[in-house]
Amino acid sequence: MQRYGSRMNRRIVPIMLAAVALSGCGRRGGDTGRAQGYDDVVHALQSFVRHERAEKGIPGLSLALVDSQRVVWAAGFGWADSTAGVRATPETVYRVGSVSKLFTDIAIMRLVERGELDLDAPIQKYLPSFEPRNPFGGTITIRELSAHRAGLTREPPVGSYFDDSSPTLAQTVASLNQTTLLYAPGSHTKYSNAGIAVLGYVLQKTQGASFYPYLKSTLLDSMGLHDSAFQPLPALEQRLAKGYMWSYDGKFFDAPTFQLGMGPCGSMYSTVLDLARFERILFAGGVAPDGPRILQRKTLDEMWTPQFAPKDARTGYGIGFHIGQLAGHRVVGHDGAIYGFATTLTALPDDGLGVVVIASLDGVNATTDRIANAALRLMLARREHRPLPALDTTTALGAADALRLQGRYLKDGRGVDLKEYEGHLYMMPTAGGLRSEVRRLPDDSLVVDGRLAYGPRITPLDDGRLVLGVDTLSRVPTEHPAALVTRPKPKADISPAFHGLIGEYGWPYETLYIFEKDGRLHALIEWFFEYPLKRVSRDVYAFPDWGLYDGQKIVFERDADGQAQAAIAANVTFKRIPLPGDENGVSFRITPVKPVSELRTEALKASPPAEKGDFRKPDLVELRSLDPTIKYDIRYATTNNFMGHPFYTSAHAFMQRPAAEAVARVSRLLRPLGYGLLIHDAYRPWYVTKMFWDGTPVDKHQFVADPSEGSHHNRGCAVDLTLYDLKTGRSVRTTGGYDEMSERSYPLYPGGTNHQRWLRDLLRHAMESQGFTVYEFEWWHFDYKDWQRYPILNITFEQLASQHSAEGSR
Repeated sequence: MQRYGSRMNRRIVPIMLAAVALSGCGRRGGDTGRAQGYDDVVHALQSFVRHERAEKGIPGLSLALVDSQRVVWAAGFGWADSTAGVRATPETVYRVGSVSKLFTDIAIMRLVERGELDLDAPIQKYLPSFEPRNPFGGTITIRELSAHRAGLTREPPVGSYFDDSSPTLAQTVASLNQTTLLYAPGSHTKYSNAGIAVLGYVLQKTQGASFYPYLKSTLLDSMGLHDSAFQPLPALEQRLAKGYMWSYDGKFFDAPTFQLGMGPCGSMYSTVLDLARFERILFAGGVAPDGPRILQRKTLDEMWTPQFAPKDARTGYGIGFHIGQLAGHRVVGHDGAIYGFATTLTALPDDGLGVVVIASLDGVNATTDRIANAALRLMLARREHRPLPALDTTTALGAADALRLQGRYLKDGRGVDLKEYEGHLYMMPTAGGLRSEVRRLPDDSLVVDGRLAYGPRITPLDDGRLVLGVDTLSRVPTEHPAALVTRPKPKADISPAFHGLIGEYGWPYETLYIFEKDGRLHALIEWFFEYPLKRVSRDVYAFPDWGLYDGQKIVFERDADGQAQAAIAANVTFKRIPLPGDENGVSFRITPVKPVSELRTEALKASPPAEKGDFRKPDLVELRSLDPTIKYDIRYATTNNFMGHPFYTSAHAFMQRPAAEAVARVSRLLRPLGYGLLIHDAYRPWYVTKMFWDGTPVDKHQFVADPSEGSHHNRGCAVDLTLYDLKTGRSVRTTGGYDEMSERSYPLYPGGTNHQRWLRDLLRHAMESQGFTVYEFEWWHFDYKDWQRYPILNITFEQLASQHSAEGSR
């Protein structure tokens, strides 16, 4: 369903609208073929979509182009289900999210045409029991619900976007009686999924039939949309694309498939061909091809008129439809975003041109929007016999340029953070919003272009300032000019008011992160949307006045110890997710799959994988022999590790000499900053790697190495380490503890405190400056660049010590 509010942050750095696209292509016959006159449009669009899909990592996408009463081209790119080898086609079924709203609103307007419903009558005329608390006075109408002007909460307490219990529509609407209007009816645009659910319930109650079969039989079938429904009918499920979720810190997983309690606003299943047929109906003034009249033309005109707006308004919400402008042409349509899918349905009703784009990756509506807008611009140019406009594509900056630009840039206290990771540069507004990538255009200029944004342009200036759109931002100086310190060091202490609140809440498929940033509590919700929170009272914080949750609050519920056990965000209860951690130096623990003694016996009997290659001769040296400030906390020589048993009989940290010397250089780099290195593990005999793998549950295998391939530790080219304070000798605390098998271990984990994330980033930048790369699931694990040039080893620390002793005595 739609997860992008109607308002954006219009302060110095706007919330960046998402931009994404796709690749790979397949098409089938029938009316999915190309129409004469659009071949060059198709060629340009194919290349653009393929590039975008490859760069943005989108699994599958389908699109259709419409010219008046013709589907001039439809195609699939990538996969509907890669594991099953099923390609995306125009016939692939997708969940289309808030595009559903258009059909619910059209069903309402058909009854308005027949005189059965009154757009401006109080909603209680049709739903007498609908009574959300209203401190403002006035009554809610169908028109206000359709145009998102009813003042309702975005989500109902029951049956919300987050609720996987699949309650009935009646239960969902009834739960709104527990809520209070946020704004006076008619006074303020507040996007509300709950409001469209209410309209669906109006249909159900007034027509005496369940909403879902009613919409299918009376509207979708009448339109000839036979591959569409608001329920996952068996024939549709068989062709349903597999949707995927992702997060800023690197999670990628299958999207949940539960049905929404507020189904009328977002539960529709469809294909690009069905939605293209729908656009043909719009262009025909409400008449279905070879079928009945669905709506009167004057009804469509009313739906395409901005509501609660000045007479000459050209943009805003109509009845159901969003209305905008593209190069001076009127645009109507709607986006949809639901777990694992992103949809853009857009049409130029005065020109008879339309596009439908659907992708099988969560939240990438800016990309589907960009593809759709590119298609419309190409089609307009072809119709007007103008040269086709160029479609800009971008490339990653690369590590050198990304490192040179990273830092904090501000104007009047607001701006952006630029951060490098694996040769990419990412931008996040300091005041919240969406994170996206900064990339290079063919003319060598820079632009924001990622899964979640396209634009604005960025121009670095010679004096260290940055032009972002129309604003010039100044780089914030750091206490230390070293390249590895890219932003000022935050305070270690946070407000006592935040104690017990920071953490994760909700579900694995939809996690709410509460964290500290720049002395304020922030929320990251629906994976991508970051909001600074304003403290109202001890347990109540308000969302800002922009974005998805304007006018709404988060209420925390604490236990007797002051630890919040739930966060009620915008009327939806997110329960705290318990996170295992390394508190006070005590390691995270698992229950081994087998007894450690049994694991050891089996591992010692086994042999490392056979290797072929021209390897360097091993030259393992003890790290602390190169720098006496390097300290050890070799957890696997103690019981203080993730399995609770010692694996080494002595505490050593050996590495191949070039890698060891690189660690020593890192130690010298960090010393002026007040930090030393604390080593947890370095070279590891192969048999220990096998013990870890065989003893760890399969769902945690991303945190341990596969012995059939060998570990970089086995080659003496990996090190697990953290920082310690040179003054106190104490290890620092970052977002998660050593060997913690949770998301907090990811190098880009967004939670915790500013200071914790700063320390984690400092260690990474220092290590990367000397030829190491961080492991994507463990902020503490670093691999040296030449690891491929050394063989897998299986000798013990004692054998190594004996070798060194023998060499020293010669």
